[in-house]
Amino acid sequence: MLATHMVRYPLGGNLSWALQYILGLQRAGADLTIVERADYPNACFDPLANQLTDDPASGLQIVRDLLARHGLADRFVFVDHSGRYHGLDGPTVHQRFADADCFIDSGNHGAWSEPASQIPCRVLIDGEPGYTQIRCVTEPARKAMIDQYNFHFSNGLLLDTEHTAAPPTGHRWRPFVNPVCPDLFEHVPPPPDDAHWSTIMNWQAHKPLEYQGKVYGQKDLSFERFKSLPQSIHAAMELAVSGQAPRDELAAMGWRIADAKAKTRTVDGYYQYIRESLGEFSVAKHVFVEARTGWFSDRSAAYLASGRPVILQDTGFSEVLPTGEGLFAVNNIDEAREAIESVQSDYSRHSHAAREVARECLDAGKAFADLLASVK
Repeated sequence: MLATHMVRYPLGGNLSWALQYILGLQRAGADLTIVERADYPNACFDPLANQLTDDPASGLQIVRDLLARHGLADRFVFVDHSGRYHGLDGPTVHQRFADADCFIDSGNHGAWSEPASQIPCRVLIDGEPGYTQIRCVTEPARKAMIDQYNFHFSNGLLLDTEHTAAPPTGHRWRPFVNPVCPDLFEHVPPPPDDAHWSTIMNWQAHKPLEYQGKVYGQKDLSFERFKSLPQSIHAAMELAVSGQAPRDELAAMGWRIADAKAKTRTVDGYYQYIRESLGEFSVAKHVFVEARTGWFSDRSAAYLASGRPVILQDTGFSEVLPTGEGLFAVNNIDEAREAIESVQSDYSRHSHAAREVARECLDAGKAFADLLASVK
């Protein structure tokens, strides 16, 4: 049983992230049922109306079409806020929970606690390292929810090491890198002649979080040290950004600005945007960096699998993943400029290396085979 997050936010980047988990589990041999629930009012974002709503119709159609491409449309259920089941019916879902030997929660944390409690193996995959751990030690209800799982994994690859500044929670946070299915990107052609560096980002996904006198923020804070980058290099740099970003200020500093939601309205549009890029330059959320969590992006994994080199602000992932060819970890403008110049001086070599990192280090089938083997 996989609990995920698709209908509630059916834009291309989020759907791509969920799809890697779904196909990775399938390739690892799992007999998969995919479950999702709206456990609060107005949980569903309607991309056509650009608003939050209780009506899941838009997201349901998008998700059904995506899963049908992969022969999985009959393995999915969404329960809306009124309790209505869409897809698999209630009795079938309850029986699947009764028969399951493993429950993996990747995006609906706590919403399936009651039916999952009968499953012997209950896995939580944390996608917000640092943020999750701070909330766990400061919010008793959050800790109680996390305690319901008996295996804890995180995209924070350093959380189980002495290198992180994230607070201990009493759980063992095993590393689980955001994976990718490389074969989905096998036939991506080289970038067009007018390709630019790009990324897709939410300027401020959460409010800042304070812990022990220190404020942990989002990408808005991380970007400060890199915002003058376009002025120091001979390369076109674009941000597909959502949220309350200072677009005029960024444009004045040389950044090309695009609308993230428009560029990623569909999975195909998301992948097209990546294909049309020279590579990715991106910052990471301030909390990921300052807590040295080792987080690595699912979006960056898709760039790499597409043969697009990635230059990413270092969160500590450089201690786990190979860097220097195809993938670069940077801490300041000088390092970012050097990485961009290195890629542009020998693009073919770095493009090939990017694909190799995806194949050798991020393969979703292998990642989930290892996860399942470790919890048996």
